[in-house]
Amino acid sequence: MTSVQVEEQHDGHDGDGAVQAAGGPSGEGYQRGLGARQIQMIAIGGAIGTGLFLGAGKAIHKAGPSLILAYAIAGLVIFFIMRALGELLMYRAVSGSFSEYAREFMGPFFGFVTGWTYWLFWVVTGITEVTAAAQYMQYWTHDSFPQWAYALVFTVILYGANLISVKLFGELEFWFSMVKVTAIIGMILICVGILTIGFSDAGDTATVAHLWNQGGFFPNGIGSTLMTLQIVMFAFLAVELVGVTAGESKDPKTVLPKAINTVPWRIAVFYVGALIMILSVVPWTHFQPGVSPFVAAFEKMGLGVGAAIVNFVVLTAALSSCNSGMYSTGRMLRDLALNGQGPKLFTKLTKNGLPLLGTTFSAAFMLVGVWINYQWPGEAFNYVVSFATISGMWAWIMILACQIRYRRKADRGELPQSTFRAPGAPYTSWFALLFIGMVIVMMGVDKDARISLYAAPVWAAILGVTYLVLKSRNPQAAAFNKRKVGVVASEDAPVDKD
Repeated sequence: MTSVQVEEQHDGHDGDGAVQAAGGPSGEGYQRGLGARQIQMIAIGGAIGTGLFLGAGKAIHKAGPSLILAYAIAGLVIFFIMRALGELLMYRAVSGSFSEYAREFMGPFFGFVTGWTYWLFWVVTGITEVTAAAQYMQYWTHDSFPQWAYALVFTVILYGANLISVKLFGELEFWFSMVKVTAIIGMILICVGILTIGFSDAGDTATVAHLWNQGGFFPNGIGSTLMTLQIVMFAFLAVELVGVTAGESKDPKTVLPKAINTVPWRIAVFYVGALIMILSVVPWTHFQPGVSPFVAAFEKMGLGVGAAIVNFVVLTAALSSCNSGMYSTGRMLRDLALNGQGPKLFTKLTKNGLPLLGTTFSAAFMLVGVWINYQWPGEAFNYVVSFATISGMWAWIMILACQIRYRRKADRGELPQSTFRAPGAPYTSWFALLFIGMVIVMMGVDKDARISLYAAPVWAAILGVTYLVLKSRNPQAAAFNKRKVGVVASEDAPVDKD
């Protein structure tokens, strides 16, 4: 077997002590504190969020039972995306992988855009999720404690946890994900019991025939089902987070492929399975936008504690998402800084191998978002929040585009072959890109989602101008020129000539 080592040259930062710190094979200075148990739960939890617990209500109202098919097809596309990411990770496992791959295979500008866009995605997501968590707390306290104070407390707690150690982040995410997984499995088992034994208030009417007897499987037409695709894809955002953990996984070559290969059954159980059960017990016509289908189902069953249980679960889901945002933003900023596309101060790590300044900078922005939400809770804030979907999908587009270019180079013998090749690629990657393109078109048609597309060109213009200014100041810097990746190997190993 040919031994291959990829050596990266960062623009003027190679001498940084943090970078040279002992951090395992990645050489990035991070400590490999995430084990198999934590990586698996991060991968599972990344596919389960408020998009399922809350957003599915609006999608069911639009598409009826056909939403099940939408989740199944979108889930297949997500699997293609994750296998493309897996192929890249096994070629070169690095923290901040999306911008690194974009920089190598698409050029420095795309690396710049991808890194800053993914950072913004998690900052905006963190703002919305911590605010949502504060709102969920009002269920129990009924305004006796200010909402902004809850948001502040949650932000500070999660910020502190992310500065102690990567292992603590992993533990928090493990238990957050455990709560979400347990809730969905519990709901599925309850629904199975109702369908087979007939207990609860819904026992007399529950039947799988609800999937086609209430106006058919496509009660509002195929067009309405297509219009829900952007809601469905939003629910899957953050599934790619497992790629950001690559630089801090104890055994990435073993753990990451296993986590990625669980994507099909995760989607089959937690999305398709859960929706089949819920829509069999409760007709789709009973669900309304803005109401969690889980809450509505519990109420129909006559289980009074259901609302409180679901409220706790969605609170956990929101905190989990914000925790992930705290983790990923610091890593993306450091990756940009190491490549000369961000402030150099973000390269520094603590003695525990944590990007203190990058995480602090991102947390500060999240606090500003809480203040904005407090001052202007109307449309202006919603315009910012709506950008999360399109910015998140940009990372998927870059993953697929980079995998296509990597596979082309690997097949020509210019780069080493990955040990975890994506099945059916590059055709599956092209299919996924076309699917994402269709979703973006659907977002343009939907007046509620169209604002996301208005925000994207503005952000692109800001990044474009910033990039040109930085490049004009130092046009010869490696950060603004085609990355060269040297391959050190045995005599029969090819060398990248680009």
